[in-house]
Amino acid sequence: MFLRRAEPDVRLSGMAAKGFWPVTRKGPSWHPAPSICCAAPGDCTSHHARGLARISMWLLTQVGGEAPDRPSLASCQAASLTCLSFPAEFFLSLLEKMQAQEILRMLRLPELGDLSQFFRSLSATTLVSMGALAAILAYWFTHRPKALQPPCNLLMQSEEVEGSGGARRSVIGDSQQLFTHYYDDARTMYEVFRRGLRISGNGPCLGFRNPKQPYQWLSYQEVADRAEFLGSGLLQHNCKPCTDQFIGVFAQNRPEWIIAELACYTYSMVVVPLYDTLGPGAVRYIINTADISTVIVDKPQKAVVLLEHVERKETPGLKLIILMEPFEEALKDRGQECGVVIKSMQDVEDCGQQNHCDPVPPKPSDLSIVCFTSGTTGNPKGAMLTHGNVVADFSGFLKVTEKVIFPRQDDVLISFLPLAHMFERVIQSVVYCHGGRVGFFQGDIRLLSDDMKALCPTIFPVVPRLLNRMYDKIFSQADTPLKRWLLEFAAKRKQAEVRSGIIRNDSIWDELFFNKIQASLGGCVRMIVTGAAPASPTVLGFLRAALGCQVYEGYGQTECTAGCTFTTPGDWTSGHVGAPLPCNHIKLVDVEELNYWTSKGEGEICVRGPNVFKGYLKDPERTKEALDDDGWLHTGDIGKWLPGEYVAPEMIENIYIRSEPVAQVYVHGDSLKAFLVGIVVPDPEVMPSWAQKRGIEGTYAELCTNKELKKAILEDMLRLGKESGLHSFEQVKAIHIHSDMFSVQNGLLTPTLKAKRPELREYFKKQIEELYSTSM
Repeated sequence: MFLRRAEPDVRLSGMAAKGFWPVTRKGPSWHPAPSICCAAPGDCTSHHARGLARISMWLLTQVGGEAPDRPSLASCQAASLTCLSFPAEFFLSLLEKMQAQEILRMLRLPELGDLSQFFRSLSATTLVSMGALAAILAYWFTHRPKALQPPCNLLMQSEEVEGSGGARRSVIGDSQQLFTHYYDDARTMYEVFRRGLRISGNGPCLGFRNPKQPYQWLSYQEVADRAEFLGSGLLQHNCKPCTDQFIGVFAQNRPEWIIAELACYTYSMVVVPLYDTLGPGAVRYIINTADISTVIVDKPQKAVVLLEHVERKETPGLKLIILMEPFEEALKDRGQECGVVIKSMQDVEDCGQQNHCDPVPPKPSDLSIVCFTSGTTGNPKGAMLTHGNVVADFSGFLKVTEKVIFPRQDDVLISFLPLAHMFERVIQSVVYCHGGRVGFFQGDIRLLSDDMKALCPTIFPVVPRLLNRMYDKIFSQADTPLKRWLLEFAAKRKQAEVRSGIIRNDSIWDELFFNKIQASLGGCVRMIVTGAAPASPTVLGFLRAALGCQVYEGYGQTECTAGCTFTTPGDWTSGHVGAPLPCNHIKLVDVEELNYWTSKGEGEICVRGPNVFKGYLKDPERTKEALDDDGWLHTGDIGKWLPGEYVAPEMIENIYIRSEPVAQVYVHGDSLKAFLVGIVVPDPEVMPSWAQKRGIEGTYAELCTNKELKKAILEDMLRLGKESGLHSFEQVKAIHIHSDMFSVQNGLLTPTLKAKRPELREYFKKQIEELYSTSM
């Protein structure tokens, strides 16, 4: 019976052996470590009982009792009986309380006097060393790089919309409705600029420079005033303040472009951009389709092109040409002969200042711009975009990035991508809305780096073609195996940081390797946005590390204003273009003839939301092809869902184009074939020297037919594909070497230099069939 009641003490002893016992009691008191014995072994009837008695006595003192300096035999026996009269759980509870009290006593800080004595005992050298170490630790803790916090779970960037047939939406923002605007006071493009004017405090707005000169700036108020004067002047020249009035703008990027655009918005008129690469036939078609009576141009040469159309009676509706730059009087006389008034922009502004009209602001549902897309077949299509479309699109961008890299008043954007394209227009609108600055390049892309060093932009919109050039130039400077190894080693170290969410430009690797690269962009870039074509994962991954800034990629087209997907902040993986923007839903639909099925997560990309256009100007047939009855825009592009992401087929071409001898490449896939093939156009300037290094001589034409050289080019392309992580089924198996460049003139490129894939497929139909037949 006794032994059975003593069983809990065995467990207690076991706990004591594992260190759960308190250490000591101060002063003359005794301590109950299991090894302590009483007066004599024979005084107790049981060793366990004596131990239990000591435990009991000590526990009683912990809960308020008094204990003698040394327990007597009688007290031990009494305590033993007391112990046996309570259940084991009671002693376990008391033991836990005792342990907590003793641990707290152990954790008490030492007396100040003890600390003072300790530090006085240290040598001066030791104290200085400890101080230096403490300073270093304090600096590291306060300055250590911190990972960027994503705005959502990166493993679930999009979610399915209930009852939508497989459509998906961004998990950022309100799940009940799509984003239409970010600010209540900025719901039209006119209000967007007025907001920038207000919050900037009339700060600098538009910048320009002459060669080797610093940037000069127009303030927000100057721009707003000139826009009102120009708009009033247009009204004095038979233009009407309504959405039926279309004004053509035929100019390169410059401040006057923005002033002309804002003049239209101030009086509810509609902007119609024109650009050189459209070709004279397309310009004529646009002027007639949009009933354009007034065109604002930058150079006299463009005015001459427009006059020639009028003289040939091809554009009878054109009545007024306004020039930004000076022109000769003979040009005015020539226009007068065919019924066209030619005036300088300054003259029209002066007229408007003398006959000022109150602004006629537009509504969100009013047309803001008709952007004619070059298209791959037929005449260009005029995508009609409202003020609400543009505001919704850039508001979706703001919502995604609001917690990570929100636009600021001190932001500066470099403008060199064509203003006729919505990608550039949307990015600029974000800057104006927040009172930032936009500086324009000199007009020569070769001087872009010089312009960036003078401007020091913080926002850099760019296309993949330029990113490829930057990447190639960086690695071309690593002209020895050692330099290349060091560059790749530094990039891998930075890429490891990027993968952990850290984006910075002050690491040791930046100091040693990447600061010069960053300085070539002005040294202040904090955000790069790329679009218009898929970027190479290898290039994007390297530049995210080397440039030390956040690099975003988007996908979209003019018909959805600019973008419909965008990189989620914190997701710095490559090979995709992000999740849907909060302003639109995206779904895929089956394409039976090409063997794409939504059950496999792939198909034609469809977009629906407030950023989707209203249709094509005076073209109901093609509008019906693009917009279905439920409001879904059918893009004609094939995409595939990843976990909330999208990949584009053209990505393969962007990898192969980095091959040194390759100038252009077209990758073709047939759903009935098991592999891809390609058409490659070598670079005439690089090809001969590249071939000579491999012991192959000949003219450019002879080299294009050399089988050995074709094999070498294919091997180089496959090497790049493998390095970029392409799967075997994503690599071309055979190529055909074509000596003539794809161009706008031969109909294989659009005016914006994008590949016309249907035309390329038809043009090289015979060669493609031969590649498949000989490679089976």
